[in-house]
Amino acid sequence: MKRKLLLLSSVLMNLSALFILFPLPVQAYIDPSAVSYVAQAVIGIVVALIACLTIFRHKIVSFLKKNKNEEKKEVHFKDLDSNDTESKEDQ
Repeated sequence: MKRKLLLLSSVLMNLSALFILFPLPVQAYIDPSAVSYVAQAVIGIVVALIACLTIFRHKIVSFLKKNKNEEKKEVHFKDLDSNDTESKEDQ
């Protein structure tokens, strides 16, 4: 299975190299409006990805802050309990 995959990948890489190194002459015209459609699509995808990353970042940060606050509260209550027992022992 690995040999077949390796052979397939090497064939695809060689074909890609041939097409890149020896391009065929083509008579084509790319309309400026087609380029603007592609640019709009790319910009839309980038903005959507940034929005998703920002949302997930905020969720992760709020989750971590929540855990830190819970740990601080537990430590705070433990300190109060130990102070109460010490003051009772002193009396």
